Amino acid sequence: MTHLELHLLATPRATPELRHHLRDHTYEVRLCATELLTNAIEHVGEGTPVTVRVIGGQAHGRTRIEVTDSDPLTAPALLPATETEESGRGLALLDALADRWGVDQGPDRKTVWCEIAHHALHEEPSPRTALPMPLMGL
Repeated sequence: MTHLELHLLATPRATPELRHHLRDHTYEVRLCATELLTNAIEHVGEGTPVTVRVIGGQAHGRTRIEVTDSDPLTAPALLPATETEESGRGLALLDALADRWGVDQGPDRKTVWCEIAHHALHEEPSPRTALPMPLMGL
């Protein structure tokens, strides 16, 4: 099973570093991971030590992303964002992309996580099995 564990400081500079480490993962995995990290920066505080874990991958059919920080009291909440607000869409995006997400809280930490299922891609029909296209206007 693919497993990545990174110990980072939650800073804006950590976001591209995280994306670099996830370059072999899908766009959805990279986006959800950076959204979880950005939430830690915004709501727990810049410079907070975090642990990012990515478990699984396309070959396993599912990827779990976890971001753990040392603030058990600040839990994320999915709030509606209006068109005029400059922030607040990260969890809505995560909610739309992930199959499920949640928060595990402990006495001295919390882990915000999400899981993304990788569905089989449908192949294009081969030329031998493709249905003929009707001729229009002839």
